Amino acid sequence: MKQLAIIWHSMTGGSEALARAAYEGAARGQGVNVLMLNAAEADHEHMLAADGYLFVFPENLAAISGGMKSFFDRCYYPCLGALNGRPYTMIVCAGSDGRNAVAQAERIATGWRLRQILPSVIVCTHAQTPEAILAAKTIDNVDLSAAAEMGEQIATGLQMGIY
Repeated sequence: MKQLAIIWHSMTGGSEALARAAYEGAARGQGVNVLMLNAAEADHEHMLAADGYLFVFPENLAAISGGMKSFFDRCYYPCLGALNGRPYTMIVCAGSDGRNAVAQAERIATGWRLRQILPSVIVCTHAQTPEAILAAKTIDNVDLSAAAEMGEQIATGLQMGIY
């Protein structure tokens, strides 16, 4: 059975909500084992065991969030050369931009020789004040539905052997 790893990090709940929506979408299908792993708990063995990946994390200070960066740092060298061609996509929850965090994570995925199967998605919360940035995030239904569709698409592709 194929395995999809949804690896996420969240500080204010936005990325977690998007990861949960993606998980629910991915779990609709059959024939794929879907794991939802907090980046703090995920390790290189999870990466090596999975057939595809969905990374979900916030942008912090125009960069990959610290928790997700720590995951990438822990797993990068143990997985180097072992993930070639495996499919991935990502969702970044950002206050205003998100492009630099996407660029950083895509560069890591390129180093692993992962194959991007869908464009990276940036969900903008428009949090611009310290209070809004630190507040719990509520993601609208349009973005949650898109995350669920993304999860379903990668799981279906894995199950059908497309990816």
